[in-house]
Amino acid sequence: MAFLTRRLAALHADHRRIALGAARVAFFLLIGKAVGAFKEMAVAYRYGISDVVDAYQFTLTLANWLPVTLVGACSVVLIPALVRSRRGDACQHGRFLGELLAWTLGLGAVIALLLVFAWPWVLQVAGQGLSPAVQDMSRLLILGFAPAALFTVWTGLSAACLRAHERHINTLLDSVPALMILIWVLAAPAGAGVMPLLWGTVLGYALQSFWQHRLARRADDVPVRVRLSRQAPQWSSLAAAAGIMLVGQLAMSFVGPIDQYTAAQLGQNANATLGYAARLLSLMIGLGAASVGRAALPVLADVQSRGDAAHARTMALKWSCVMLGLGAVAVLLGWWLAPWFVSLLFERGAFTAQDTVAVAQVLRWGLLQLPFFFGVLILVQLLASQNRYGWMAAIAVLNFLIKAGMNAVLAPRMGVEGIMLATSLMYALSYAAYLVLALRMRPGLKPGKEVKG
Repeated sequence: MAFLTRRLAALHADHRRIALGAARVAFFLLIGKAVGAFKEMAVAYRYGISDVVDAYQFTLTLANWLPVTLVGACSVVLIPALVRSRRGDACQHGRFLGELLAWTLGLGAVIALLLVFAWPWVLQVAGQGLSPAVQDMSRLLILGFAPAALFTVWTGLSAACLRAHERHINTLLDSVPALMILIWVLAAPAGAGVMPLLWGTVLGYALQSFWQHRLARRADDVPVRVRLSRQAPQWSSLAAAAGIMLVGQLAMSFVGPIDQYTAAQLGQNANATLGYAARLLSLMIGLGAASVGRAALPVLADVQSRGDAAHARTMALKWSCVMLGLGAVAVLLGWWLAPWFVSLLFERGAFTAQDTVAVAQVLRWGLLQLPFFFGVLILVQLLASQNRYGWMAAIAVLNFLIKAGMNAVLAPRMGVEGIMLATSLMYALSYAAYLVLALRMRPGLKPGKEVKG
């Protein structure tokens, strides 16, 4: 402990900000992921690999697609904008926040209505490989997941406000939906079907959004009046950047639905198998990469706003190399421990030893993405802090094309394992592209100016 304390004290102040922020995020993530793991254990115990989990996984992935895409795209450009905005006039900052909130709530309501009315068509197109029973359950689940989409968009705005202040309590609150699902699944009587999943999801997202909004307003500490306008001066640079970033984020957002569609064509319960493995991967990714990535963006944006672009690049490259090495270690350990890990979390009740073998094999192929995902996430934050959104969008489109092509080639030959391998190849090529761009940054880059090449 004394050695770690000395090493931390010897770091540059900006490195310390990232390290301390990452430690806080990792602590909150550890708690949140533990709740998520208990939720997955409860779902596996109650439902196993079954039609209910197929319906839940399919509906959750596709219903979350648009709101999560918007939150992902806007957060990347919004956090640097909020960092700059809160340094300026308090009244203008409050007006900007009020206008952001109005547009967020309006957009979330439109998405919720769109999901309800478009879902029969979604089932016809993307869910044609699902059984009639699974499709019926999906029609019921969307009634709860549609309002959850509104809460997701609202939560995304509050999270961006908190992260702009380098406050990471939102990471802990990400576990609230999982906690509510856990409670409902355990409390529901046998034979309750999808209803515990429905009510746990919608109530969990609602509680998270209200709670996080209150914390964000307390952090900003400026008067905020909700108004559906765009009069704040911050919109001039934000709107164009968000539009560019949304193109790339939309392309990347199709990865989840493509995986669900591909799995649906492979046979019964392939979606459930893929879902269990993907959620285990998300636990590892969250604890490993997300902690540093979430802590890095506001710090790098602050360094860029001071005009020290070369220092920001050096910081990001060092952190990226460290994360790449940690990801490689995680692959070696995870490949060996995958069957034990799956068995520990899931093998009880309706989840059998045969299910453990199937999920562990898929998980192993998914682990190959970890070094590249860990390494690229910090470089993404670097380019975002530099406003290089055009390049980020281009890489995202390329990632989608690679993923779609690899799914078509590998899934018919390898099954669900091929879907995971395609994701790993996508992140490997993404890391290479981001590394080249990071190394090509011109030291004289001015804050707020995008480098086109």
